Amino acid sequence: MAVFKAFRNIALPTANLKPYNGMTPYLTERGLYPPFIDARPSPLLGLVVVIPCHDEDFLLLTLMSLQKCERPICDVEVIVVINESEGAAIAVKQKNRNSFEQAQRWALANKQGWLRFHVLHLDDLPQRLTGIGLVRKIGMDEACYRFAKMGNQQGVIVSLDADCRCERNYFKAIHSHFIENPKATACGIHFEHPLSGPDFPDEVYHAITLHELHLRYNVLAQRWAGVPHAWLTMGSSMAVRCNAYQEKGGMNQRQAGEDFHFLQKFIPFAGFGEIKATKVIPSPRSSNRVPFGTGRAVAELLKTGGKCLSFSPRSFEDLRMFCQEALPILSEIKDMEALYSQLPASLGSFLRLNGFEKKLTEIQLNSDTKLELQQRFWRWFDGFMVMKYLHFSKENYWPDVEVMAAASWLQDKMELETKIGTAKEMLEILRSH
Repeated sequence: MAVFKAFRNIALPTANLKPYNGMTPYLTERGLYPPFIDARPSPLLGLVVVIPCHDEDFLLLTLMSLQKCERPICDVEVIVVINESEGAAIAVKQKNRNSFEQAQRWALANKQGWLRFHVLHLDDLPQRLTGIGLVRKIGMDEACYRFAKMGNQQGVIVSLDADCRCERNYFKAIHSHFIENPKATACGIHFEHPLSGPDFPDEVYHAITLHELHLRYNVLAQRWAGVPHAWLTMGSSMAVRCNAYQEKGGMNQRQAGEDFHFLQKFIPFAGFGEIKATKVIPSPRSSNRVPFGTGRAVAELLKTGGKCLSFSPRSFEDLRMFCQEALPILSEIKDMEALYSQLPASLGSFLRLNGFEKKLTEIQLNSDTKLELQQRFWRWFDGFMVMKYLHFSKENYWPDVEVMAAASWLQDKMELETKIGTAKEMLEILRSH
């Protein structure tokens, strides 16, 4: 098989797209490339797993993990997008070339009737645009082509990373979730980093324990405060229905945080959930390839000797006060200055700076019931706005605290099990909730 070559003009004019049976409006207007894969998809295709791969050493282990999965009541394709920019280092290009050749040979030797692997190599992406968001988009758009070709717009696109493992029921659990929830549009998938083992030094496992503790504390503290759309967002642990992906404009091209911003298109609305019946196991390794994210967080923790900070409980207490006391009466608010004076300073200042007075007037005018008003409020005060508030509060009112102290506070507030001293034991408790 020949290397799949990408067009150098990333902003490909739609007029240059080749005629294609099953082309959708999204693919015509927002697709960057024509389809790469010529092989006919199975008429039973129901899941397509997309895996970006850049400068990876152990891609085959991820593919082997998928190969071991039990068969769902549909056929499955896996699309690997090995990629580098046109200005990538020679060592990266060579490693990617080796990965491509190895994965190709493996895919040909291990294909099954219901499970097919497609390996793409995009070796000349524009340097200024190349990043995880662009590569996820290319792979997820390719999945759309596959579903469009066989007429299944209800098919599910699954996002995984090239350094992950998964449980054997991975395919079954994802397929069952969307079958049992016909209105489901997108979801997160439960994940757990390995906290011990022979593959990494102990300090790496300790660092990933603290980082995941921070992630879960942040989400559970938001839920305790009253935020209805607090969810973990991981690019390696999410899935979306094909038609919903296209209706929401597809994946963004961010070089980091693409998963968070992508899922915010779905989280505030009905149809979003989480699959807990299976598990993704991401690598705990450190990385400096993106400006933020798990790999970068582990690298920073290794530099600082394992000192992990997280948002202050006071920020969540202020948010909880707003949710319990101000939110129920927003339909009656006329005097904004009176409202601001009654709110905690962190939240009052943040709302004022973000034009809440104008937004509330708009929400009130377009809401017939208190329930509708609150729904409209949370679509504005979405996950991105919550994160903006937490950073604003950190910088101006409540500085970060040690994550162990924060998690201990949350255990008390949520009346979880008796306080336990180690980060690993605390994390296990938060994972269960």
